[in-house]
Parts: sequence; structure tokens; C-alpha cells
Amino acid sequence: MQSASNMTSDPNPRSESPKVVWHTGSVGLAQRAELMGQIGCVVWFTGLSGSGKSTIANRLDGMLQTQGRPSFLLDGDNIRHGLCAGPSMLEPQYGASFAQRFGLGFSPQDREENIRRVGAVTCLMASAGLICLTAFVSPYRKDRDRVRSMIEEQAGLRFFEVFVDTPLAICEQRDPKGLYRQAREGKIPFFTGITDPYEPPPSPDLVIEAGTGTPEIHAQSVLEHLALERIFRDLPRNSSANSSANTSANTSGEGL
Repeated sequence: MQSASNMTSDPNPRSESPKVVWHTGSVGLAQRAELMGQIGCVVWFTGLSGSGKSTIANRLDGMLQTQGRPSFLLDGDNIRHGLCAGPSMLEPQYGASFAQRFGLGFSPQDREENIRRVGAVTCLMASAGLICLTAFVSPYRKDRDRVRSMIEEQAGLRFFEVFVDTPLAICEQRDPKGLYRQAREGKIPFFTGITDPYEPPPSPDLVIEAGTGTPEIHAQSVLEHLALERIFRDLPRNSSANSSANTSANTSGEGL
């Protein structure tokens, strides 16, 4: 029984059912892998804004689709239009109280919740047999590690952390949205790399030095890594998975 102080401390108390339990489905991971010819996994691109995460992940998504491999990309900007929308987006439809309670900004705590929500979605997608790609700054190591734990330890799936290691000077030079300039002017609080820290992975599964090279080359390296890790069950062990990928590569050298 709750004490009187606990019962009155929250003006909007939330009830939590004690009957929420996990239901195991009749179709397991092995059956889905057999059906789809691949093992569901999460490929998590992390790095500074402007590092090239989204561009490389998009190229990889295209290569996978060309090979007939089911995949889906969760992009940091796109996810902020729905699942992790901010208060200003939610308020017109749901009202101010709802928007302030569930909308996410860019404070450290909001970033933490953003990655928690996204991690749960990637877990579901990978469990369905998809190769789930993500492109998020995800600046805090503990948040990325929690997602890895959710994917590997709780769901029994593979998680590949891809560090897009582009120097801050290059990211700031690219600055496609003008965000670094605004952060330098003090107009954007909690901006990673300027007023908020980025914690690089100490031991990522793959490092991409995206200050040089093309998005196609970098996406190809990730594709080959997935092949070496035996994600594609229909490939011979000595296959590099690059024959089909090369047909989809656009060598225009588009910026990251």
C-alpha cells in the first residue's frame, strides 16, 4: 500500500498494470532467418552531425534492396516527426499538457529517451528478420550500450556499432543545415560537438573515416562486414557480397 506522501506527490498519477507479461510468439528467430535468407540485426551508425551517417546508411539500404535483402533505415531527423516528435509538433493535435509530457527536445535526458524509444523499435524490426539501419548522433555511450544490451542479451540478435569518425572541422565545414553556425552563435543549446559532448565508442564493430572517400565505398565496407559476420545465410563462406552491391553504387561522390 502506498504511503500518503507517495499518493499525493504526483498531481497526475499513472497506473501501471502488474499483469503486463511477455508473450512468446510461435515463430522463432531461426524460422524467420530461414525464410528471409538473412539474420535480423541492427546496424547502428553513430557520429557527429554532418559526419555522413545518413548518407552512408541510405547507400547501404539501397545496396541491400538491390540484392533483395529486406532492410529499413531509421533516420534521426525522420524519427523526430513521429515517434520522437517535439512538443511543438505534438501540441496542435494533442494539447500542451500532452506535448510537454511526451514530446522530446534535445536536452541530455530527452536524448536518452529518444535513443531508448528507437532502440526498442530496432529490436522489434530485427526480431522480424529485417536488417535495421539507424543513423543517429546518439552522443552518449551509456545509451548506445543499453541498446546493444537490449538487442544482444535480451533479444539474442546481432548489434553492429558503426562509428562514422569524421573530424569536427570537416563536419562544421559541411554544415548542411547551418546548425554549427547557430550553435557557435549560442542559438542552439546542447549541440553535440560544440556545447554538448560526443562520447566516441571505445570499441566499435566498424570505424568509417568519412572525411575521405565516397559514400558508396563506405557503404560497401559495411556490406562486406555483414557478409563476413554471416548475416546473409544464402552466401558461400568465401563470398564478399560485393558483386551485386557494385551494380547499385553511384560513383558521383556526393557529399556526406
